[in-house]
Amino acid sequence: MKKLFLAVAFFMLVHVAFAGGILTNSNQSVQFLRMLSRNASTQIDAVYFNPAGVIKLENGLHFAVHNQSIFQTRTIKSEYPYLNNDTYEGKITAPFFPDLFAVYKKDKLALSFMVGPVGGGGGAKYETGLPSFEKQISQLVPGLAGLSKLGFNVSEYAVDISFEGTSVFWGIQAGATYEFSEVFSAFGGVRYMPSTNTYKGSMKNISLNVNGEVTSAQTFLNGASSTATTLATQASGASTQLNGAKTNLQNAITANLINGSDPLTDPTIIGALQQFGVSTTGLTNTMAVGALGQVATTLSNTSAELTTTAATLAGTATQMGDKEVDVKQTGAGITPILGVNISPAENLNIGLRYEFKTKLTLENETEIDQLGMFPDGQKTSSDIPAILAAGVDYKFTDGFNAQLSFTNYFDKDVDWGNNIYGQKRTIDKNYWELALGVQFNLTDNFALSVGYLHSDTGVSEDYQSDFSYSNDSNSGGFGFEWKFAERFTLDAGVMYTKYIDSEKTFGEGTSAYKETYGKENILFGLGISYSIF
Repeated sequence: MKKLFLAVAFFMLVHVAFAGGILTNSNQSVQFLRMLSRNASTQIDAVYFNPAGVIKLENGLHFAVHNQSIFQTRTIKSEYPYLNNDTYEGKITAPFFPDLFAVYKKDKLALSFMVGPVGGGGGAKYETGLPSFEKQISQLVPGLAGLSKLGFNVSEYAVDISFEGTSVFWGIQAGATYEFSEVFSAFGGVRYMPSTNTYKGSMKNISLNVNGEVTSAQTFLNGASSTATTLATQASGASTQLNGAKTNLQNAITANLINGSDPLTDPTIIGALQQFGVSTTGLTNTMAVGALGQVATTLSNTSAELTTTAATLAGTATQMGDKEVDVKQTGAGITPILGVNISPAENLNIGLRYEFKTKLTLENETEIDQLGMFPDGQKTSSDIPAILAAGVDYKFTDGFNAQLSFTNYFDKDVDWGNNIYGQKRTIDKNYWELALGVQFNLTDNFALSVGYLHSDTGVSEDYQSDFSYSNDSNSGGFGFEWKFAERFTLDAGVMYTKYIDSEKTFGEGTSAYKETYGKENILFGLGISYSIF
């Protein structure tokens, strides 16, 4: 049962990301939702995607507030044969996923600022638990078959499991862009990242079907432990009595009080042996000495086994009691950021951004920890990998432009620790994304856009678990931009992501089985921008 609660603890460490790398959210604007390729942006969201490109904005103050509503479904299918369910579903919601952008531009200098959830930003809820959690309970049922010796037939189990975790890594970014020439500008800035994870969960009302009747697992196991203890005491007492009878009979033979070769006639000894299934027909006194010793030894061994069983059942009963956890983890990190924007031609723009690795340590603030896995004040590493982003925007006509973006997450440079099975979460190659977006300006004030993005994760099979997994994905987005007044612009977008299922194999040979991990996202966003020229 220890593994059961270890699994729960690691479940609580699951991170949520909606678009981007393993931990990083790249969906930082509504323009991204409707186009999916923004690494060469020169609009207000360039503050995040191409900070050196904000120099292309007009002189003045520029503000934008965006919000996204995000819904993710995670589906885990397990072939493990003893589970009550073969499909487990988790719901992740983030109805409020806000971004704030601000830029002050004056000639060759631009100062920019943003706030947004660069990691996490939602809550994950599994109302029926997960395979690796329930598996630890289901594995006990076949092992309880030995209770049939005590007259108990345990056939199935039930449990109420509920866990919910939230994760949000805020990014508060500020920096400056300087235009060295009409072709070249550069950015330097920093992002402060206050981060919080919260974990609340419970496992309650574990029950077993015993002899056709559903009963509390803890109550039953405590009772079975008491029964085993009583039987152990009785077996030990009977063993002592039989050893005493054996000694007395042997002494009588040795003293020639009785003849060892004569038939056994002592009614007490005959009754004792027959009680334990020993046939006394043709049994001599000497043979009776051996039979008494054998039965006494068997009873002694049975007593020892029952004593061990009683202790095991009592310990299991303790573990089967209701458990709760309520933990918050907090910490902060700093990310230096550099950017370059190059405009070699009037209709061509190139953006480059590099974010350094973020050292981030989270500390436990523990309210309830009946699992014993979250010591108050304990610190854990949760570093964010470095990112290299590049984009090219090409304007074919005044009414049509296309943008190509590539983003690489340096996941191999981060220690991801172990998964819930104790396997090292290794990375085979760095996570990367490739995106293409196009925009059609139907009028001077209204434009439609559409985009496609493919992501390729580089995690190994050992990285994956039902608590935390990373999949390749394909995303599509569309939306519009409407300049409904001289200083106001409205953006609206929708993005849908379908992740490619990944599999993990457990065991070998005929006992091998698989689990399949899948998920999908849908995101809706609205944003409004305001400029003071």
